Amino acid sequence: MLDFFRNHKRLMQLLLALFIVPSLGLVGAQGLRGFFDDSATVAKVNGRPIARQEYEAAVRDRLARIRQMLGSAFDAKTMDTPVIRQALLDSLIQQYMLSAEIQRKHLTASDEAVRRTILEMPGISQLRKPDGTIDLDRYQRFLAAQQLTPEQFDSRVRAMLASEQIGDSIEASAFMPKALTERLVALSEQQREVQSLVLHAADYRTKVQPNEADLRQYYDAHPNEFTQPETAKIQYVSLSAAAIAKTIEPSDVELKQYYQDHLAAYRTEKQIRARHILFAVSAQANATERANARSKAAALKERLRAHPEKFAQAAQENSQDPGSASKGGDLGYFGRNMMDKAFETAAFKLKQQEISGVVESDFGYHLIQVTDMKPAVTLPFEEVKSTIAVALQKQQVVRQFAEQAEQFSNLVYEQADSLKPAAEKFKLTIQTATVRREPNSALPATHPLSQPKILAAVFAEDSLENKHNTPAIEAGNNTLVAARVINYQPAAVRPFDAVKRQVQAKVSAVQAAAQARQAGVNQLAALQKTPSTQGFSAPIKVSHANSQGLSPAAMAAIFKADFNAQSQDKPAPKYIGVDLGLDGYAIYRINSVNTPAIDPHLLTSAQQQLTQMNGQSEMNAYLASLRARSKVKVYKVPASEADE
Repeated sequence: MLDFFRNHKRLMQLLLALFIVPSLGLVGAQGLRGFFDDSATVAKVNGRPIARQEYEAAVRDRLARIRQMLGSAFDAKTMDTPVIRQALLDSLIQQYMLSAEIQRKHLTASDEAVRRTILEMPGISQLRKPDGTIDLDRYQRFLAAQQLTPEQFDSRVRAMLASEQIGDSIEASAFMPKALTERLVALSEQQREVQSLVLHAADYRTKVQPNEADLRQYYDAHPNEFTQPETAKIQYVSLSAAAIAKTIEPSDVELKQYYQDHLAAYRTEKQIRARHILFAVSAQANATERANARSKAAALKERLRAHPEKFAQAAQENSQDPGSASKGGDLGYFGRNMMDKAFETAAFKLKQQEISGVVESDFGYHLIQVTDMKPAVTLPFEEVKSTIAVALQKQQVVRQFAEQAEQFSNLVYEQADSLKPAAEKFKLTIQTATVRREPNSALPATHPLSQPKILAAVFAEDSLENKHNTPAIEAGNNTLVAARVINYQPAAVRPFDAVKRQVQAKVSAVQAAAQARQAGVNQLAALQKTPSTQGFSAPIKVSHANSQGLSPAAMAAIFKADFNAQSQDKPAPKYIGVDLGLDGYAIYRINSVNTPAIDPHLLTSAQQQLTQMNGQSEMNAYLASLRARSKVKVYKVPASEADE
């Protein structure tokens, strides 16, 4: 049961983090300014508009975070759906409601709390200088990359901390009674010994003989089971960049010209590998402190120039750079514009193994030793020819596809009664297929006829009634598809005679299952009067954590059954029945129940997890009540680009 609590909690946290729980750290009063545009409003909360610009920014941010987590497994089609977009809009609405509640309750956070929170953030903590202070230039660049100013970021963090006061106060009031926890843990750890007797419906098939009236009655009562779905027989053509690529092979002249035009891309500038020893000096250091640090560096320089082979050992003993000291001061290879300007200028003037003078930078005073050099290198044309061919081919394919795509789109629209003109002009093959409104699961997800947009166009009114070409539709992977309906069959219930054998099979299955169920009910009644093990399987022990292959319905019935093993020295077996539907009927004999002693640590952990879940439940209830008393108007959830 604890595994269930733990896993369930993590699942809840993941879903809430991605879809439901508002990221108030991303929304503050200052950060919301500039987004409002009444001509593109997706919703209003208590009269306050949520601009489409803000909504789309939230969608892009969410997709970017998931793409970063999933890497190559990321699929925008499954991560950007109407359901998920609606959940994200609900999240924004929730943020706005909580923002208003924060203002109403006059909640805020102190400057010290905001500062401490920012300094503890992983992305910010990496910006610390050797003296422990934050590098303000890098901090501002870090925020600028996210289109934020320090003031906006402070405001958002303050709003996040203020919102946490609401959640913390609600969740802190939640509790889970110890007696209830003990009961739940006991049930989760409990084992029950059972035996099974299954009456399979298949064993009764030969005993049923449905008549014509039975078949007709079932057929009339279940028309949906015998309905032939609507279908369209279509012709379609595909114009793809992949097909164009097969016709393009850049010439040597083009390849050499590309090489010359992009020569910098094939050149690696000079790099050096160096060690350094840092005597750190903070920005607040006085003249005496700076002089002392410089004096130490100068003294060590003289000793090392006499014994340059001891530089690495000296770096381990003296350097105040935590990132490189343990590695003997080694900084690895670096090129121009990668280091502090003064440091870089001095390092690139050194010969191999030479030790610099005392170099002053923003971090303090350095001694530098160059340990290796890589000269500037330009890869020869023949070595990169194949790579250039791929790059140039891609450029030419993109250009030709763009040109042909426009012509293709115009042609299938202007010559709406046939795909032949487009096929002849672009040397395409006209293919045929029979499709339904829903994608065929047997086709790959990347197949053009698996794309809902194309199927929707096929079943559009103009396509069905006038047999006109569909528009040229983007099918993904730089592929355009146009289709034309040549025959349409609407949905219809198939005639009884055409499906009679199918009806007979279904009725036989239903009647056989009914007989198995009745036989099982009768046998269960007899066993409850006269217990027996005849026909039952060997005993097995099942628990919530180990079902031993039993169905969820069987497990639910087994553990729901009242079996008080403490009431007598040798309790009588308990018999229960479970309807298996068309598979038949099962009888389970419960022989014994074993509830092990509860580990106190397990009980404490379970109580904590259940309390947290209860607190989250109360928080959800609070948010629901907050929405109920807020004025929320949703105009329209913007569709993803794939759905437009």
